[in-house]
Amino acid sequence: MSKAPSQIPADPTRDLAFDIVCGVVEHRRMLETTLDRSPLTDPRDRASAHRLAATVLRHMGSMTELLQPLLRREPPAPVRCALLMGVAQLRHLETPPHAAVGTIVSLLRRRGLAPFAGLANAVLRRVARDGDELAEGLDADRLDVPAWLWTAWGHRARDIAAGLHREAPIDLTLKPGAVAPEGGEMMPNGSVRFAPGTRVTELEGFEEGAFWVQDAAATMPARLLNISPGQSVVDLCAAPGGKTAQLAVAGAKVYAVEREETRARRLKQNLERLRLDAEVIIADALQWQPEEKVDAVLLDAPCSATGTLRRHPDVLWVKRPRDVLALAKDQDRLIDAAGAMLKPGGILLYAVCSLQDEEGPQRVAAAVKRGWVLEPFTAEELAAMPETLTKQGTFRTHPGMWAEQGGMDGFFAARLRKTA
Repeated sequence: MSKAPSQIPADPTRDLAFDIVCGVVEHRRMLETTLDRSPLTDPRDRASAHRLAATVLRHMGSMTELLQPLLRREPPAPVRCALLMGVAQLRHLETPPHAAVGTIVSLLRRRGLAPFAGLANAVLRRVARDGDELAEGLDADRLDVPAWLWTAWGHRARDIAAGLHREAPIDLTLKPGAVAPEGGEMMPNGSVRFAPGTRVTELEGFEEGAFWVQDAAATMPARLLNISPGQSVVDLCAAPGGKTAQLAVAGAKVYAVEREETRARRLKQNLERLRLDAEVIIADALQWQPEEKVDAVLLDAPCSATGTLRRHPDVLWVKRPRDVLALAKDQDRLIDAAGAMLKPGGILLYAVCSLQDEEGPQRVAAAVKRGWVLEPFTAEELAAMPETLTKQGTFRTHPGMWAEQGGMDGFFAARLRKTA
């Protein structure tokens, strides 16, 4: 006699991972949304659940293909999600076979899917035994990227996809004069890189505000503004505050604008820990205007976030082409709103953590047609990252860059000057 669901031992980590994966697959719900709603409070359990779910999403296409020969008919979506979790544990997380199989069988019984427990047991045991043979010949890079993204990325697609299969490291930006915590690797741009999963709050100097977390690629937009002490700068869509912090340590008078109150609260908390000053303003960037025109605006615009796929692989399966087109319209409006904030001749640094040309080069080309002047970055400005300078004088990164050191996020940035 099988046990009732209430009699099966709890496994909160896998339950949360299951909810995350099902949320993405069945409802196009972002990973962080499910994580934020979870009653699970233990940080280690949450981190483990996040890692398992992210691993599934990072390899979902190739694992789905691997499973196909083992399934006579398509199982219900929740069962497929559970099977994918089992394959991820076996193939990518080095979980012992008995544990990988047993935990998924228990999960199905606990979630009222006991009729599929035998299927899971048989399929996952086969994967444990013959996984290498089943995976032979599969093009994982291609399978793990939706077709529309692969096409959009063009010649960069394979390098980007290879970068997605690695967990992202943790990069720190140091305050001037701060000593780097032990165990990190100094990167060419000055970031200090730590292994994935590093507990940043436990590093020496965290409580004293000696550093903040910021991907190496994300450090460049604020630097490329070339702000001088005393200049006034608006940081639009500013949370969580890494770029605001960079502008503040450069000596600028910073207005950090954030629409969402919860994100603005996080921004304030981060600035307080770092002991840095900036005026945080809760407002819609399309409507707010400074009392006086400013010297520069940094706009890290809301975007599809395809550049952050190493950290947020759910974006692969949640976003659609129509989302990119809708975001592009908002990006044009934000660029023009930023122009209204600037003094004549002022500088806008436009940036997106997106790999899509519709949100990067095409937005800049459209802005130039509306009267903005593209001010190209120079080789000297990008000497630490020469591979990021495009022929047009813009900044472009993707996850396949710095592959041997762990990669970087995908970013696009351009410097635009207001003509009048």
